[in-house]
Amino acid sequence: NMSLNQPETTYLADYQPPVFLIKHVELHIVVQEQNTLVRSTLHIQRNPQADSTDTTLCLDGIGLQHHWAAIDDQRLTDKHYSIAEDQLLVHQVPDQFIFSSEVQIAPETNQALEGLYRSGSMLCTQCEAEGFRRITWYIDRPDVMATFEVRIDANKTRYPVLLSNGNWYKRGNLPAGQHYVIWKDPIPKPCYLFALVAGDLHYIENRHITASGRYIRLRIYVEQENIDKCSHAMLALQQAMIWDEKHYGREYDLEWYNIVAANDFNSGAMENKGLNIFNAKYVLAQPDTATDQDYAGIEGVIAHEYFHNWTGNRITCRDWFQLSLKEGLTVYRDQTFSADQGFSSVKRIDDVRLLRTHQFAEDASPLAHPVRPASYIEIRNFYTATVYEKGAEVVRMQALLLGPEHYRQAMDLYFARHDGQAVTIEDFMACMAEISGRDFRQFKHWYQYAGTPEIQVTDHYDPATQTYRLDITQQHPEIAGQTKPPAYLIPIALGLMDAQGNDMLDEPAGTKLLELHQTKQSFVFNDLPERPIPSLLRGFSAPVKLTYAYTDAQMMHLMAHDTDGFNRWDAAQTLWVKTILQTAQANRANQTIELPDGLIAAFRSALLDETEEPALTAEVLRLPSLDYLSDQMEEVDIDALHHARQALKTALAHALQAEIITRYEQMAEIAAYQASALAAGRRSLKNNLLSYIAQLDTEAAWDLVITQYQTQHNMTDVLAALTLIVNSEHQERQTLLHDFAERWKTEPLVMDKWFSVQARATRPDTLEQVQRLMQHPAFSLQNPNKVRALIGAYSAGNPVCFHAADGRGYHYLSQQVQAVDQFNPQIAARLVRGLIRWERYDSARQLKMQAALQRLLTVGVSKDVYEIVTRSIGAK
Repeated sequence: NMSLNQPETTYLADYQPPVFLIKHVELHIVVQEQNTLVRSTLHIQRNPQADSTDTTLCLDGIGLQHHWAAIDDQRLTDKHYSIAEDQLLVHQVPDQFIFSSEVQIAPETNQALEGLYRSGSMLCTQCEAEGFRRITWYIDRPDVMATFEVRIDANKTRYPVLLSNGNWYKRGNLPAGQHYVIWKDPIPKPCYLFALVAGDLHYIENRHITASGRYIRLRIYVEQENIDKCSHAMLALQQAMIWDEKHYGREYDLEWYNIVAANDFNSGAMENKGLNIFNAKYVLAQPDTATDQDYAGIEGVIAHEYFHNWTGNRITCRDWFQLSLKEGLTVYRDQTFSADQGFSSVKRIDDVRLLRTHQFAEDASPLAHPVRPASYIEIRNFYTATVYEKGAEVVRMQALLLGPEHYRQAMDLYFARHDGQAVTIEDFMACMAEISGRDFRQFKHWYQYAGTPEIQVTDHYDPATQTYRLDITQQHPEIAGQTKPPAYLIPIALGLMDAQGNDMLDEPAGTKLLELHQTKQSFVFNDLPERPIPSLLRGFSAPVKLTYAYTDAQMMHLMAHDTDGFNRWDAAQTLWVKTILQTAQANRANQTIELPDGLIAAFRSALLDETEEPALTAEVLRLPSLDYLSDQMEEVDIDALHHARQALKTALAHALQAEIITRYEQMAEIAAYQASALAAGRRSLKNNLLSYIAQLDTEAAWDLVITQYQTQHNMTDVLAALTLIVNSEHQERQTLLHDFAERWKTEPLVMDKWFSVQARATRPDTLEQVQRLMQHPAFSLQNPNKVRALIGAYSAGNPVCFHAADGRGYHYLSQQVQAVDQFNPQIAARLVRGLIRWERYDSARQLKMQAALQRLLTVGVSKDVYEIVTRSIGAK
């Protein structure tokens, strides 16, 4: 896997339909102690859609120990076929035939966590994107769809539970303590959706009756010790099934729906048909071990994988360049589901914060790529914020432009027309165009070009004629290797507010949808008795950067009165950013902060507004992250930003000490924990206020923090308090860390929180602490969750320490990337992204970051890491 040679690039333009199709697959998998045998029978026929007259069958396979192959039961000899680099070539095959083979694989030693591998005492699979080729010879591409019948043989004591895709068909006992189970999946699927699990697992079971009256059996399988942590995931699954029937008219299509939780998993979860395999982090929860954020994460991911059944499985991607066809669409579906389960404006704030922090940064980095990329070296590198989150925004804009009724009709058409097919983004957009009668050619630029569009707004009010004019221009950043994009079609949701805080436009919810389709456009509004304050981009109607010269007073007015919850938050963010940046840029040695007039009053009125959902108040009062602040600076000065942010927080805490403490106590819970959106919102506000209280740095303030920790009311409150203590010099710091570890040492997911809270502490000794924690018995470099919790939390979640001027953080990350890359290139490639935006920093840091990247190329890395490092070094 390691190479210093230039790996091959795959191009969208080179797409050719497969020469052969596989219509049906029979797999017989015999699980043994040191190796596993895979016998496969593939029913193959020539593809009438392919122009090729080629008579050579090419099958993919990685690391397979080949035993034999046959065509129509005739064993092949060396003259019939050859095995070259990761391919088996069979010459002179007929137009229709059965190919069978036997290979041996070694799940025990598979640390890449792709294909079939061991996680704890169970075996499980991960085949997206190209993991199935590690299991058997196959035409491994998503446009080859087959029905599957899978027989698994294994030791009955070690592996009492044997699962695969589809419906359970039959089971039986075999000699010598073995048993077998057969599963049949009647619905054609690409092999990336294949799944297999074998283990000693326990389950909780529930059911769902579809709208048309079909009975579905729902099971969540986990290890015995986790059986009491599955009820939230089960509830989320049932809610998602009901929601998809109501909002998209989609029913589930098999008799079984199984979910398995695995401790070792590269991503969040996987939508394998009828057998979802999840990272345990997105299944297991109870109040004393999981935070509100974990609960929300589980709800969103369970729904996401379920929604893939129609948007991804029944209708799949023609090729991997179309990845956003399933991911962008399904993220949009899970976002709207979660918004319906709680407070929609708070969910929108969460989604946009993620987008602005991660996707905008990616779009402004050497790794910028379109929602549909044109080429890749390693497809796993394109499971990105751009394909997922920006992809979801692009679907959201189409839904917005069509309106709810037409969007639903367009989706109905998409399902009716393409069920059972492997399709492209054009196929999806054609359904939108057909139902709406619109031409979507201009809209397609959102899929074709990288970079975040920039919108500039100026306005003019004429009191004599009572007319108000908005002049809007769009600009597109220069991106290496990309021609300058033409004008996009950009939907801009607009409200106009009067001085009393009322909407002035006579539109539903006071909002008008403007369509910007030229480089420069003007919009005129008549009969406005006073100059309005524009509320721009309501609900964040397009993924753009918007500038308008708001005064501080206007921002405070919107923060208090905007009828769009998202824009109330956004006005507050704009105000916080401006205040922090001005302080940071002045870079005063003593870092005293000058607060704009009225800022304290604005904070106070938001804090004390009891008509507002506490969940939204918490967001309005939350200061922007250092990552987001960094993106607003030409050259990042991380220390100045950190000090300025702390100074603002301290100033607000001192100015409003009494009000903050009163409101904190008001939010404290007496009743038992509830996972409801309402209760979570109260905890969110309470814990945000606690972080302000800690800035007071008084004995009394720390007493509140320690009391909250010691009450052990729920993990959300415990972790909030622990985070504040760990970030401080408080004498109880070590005691509480020790107490937490003793309490939770047998719970791997809770220990991940313990690692992260230390890795994120902005203290001078954090790096030493992180290196020490790597020796902790609960840590393992082989487990992706542990790597993310410690190394990832430090390199991606602690900009202050990671970007320390001495460059030790960069060197440390480069060493860890090299170590992890030896066995899990996918996780290594995620980690190395911490170094790619080197050109954002001062020249001394630039040199140190580039040296850390160059070092990786000299030691030899996987193609996953190679692609990212070379793209980022070649950036300038």
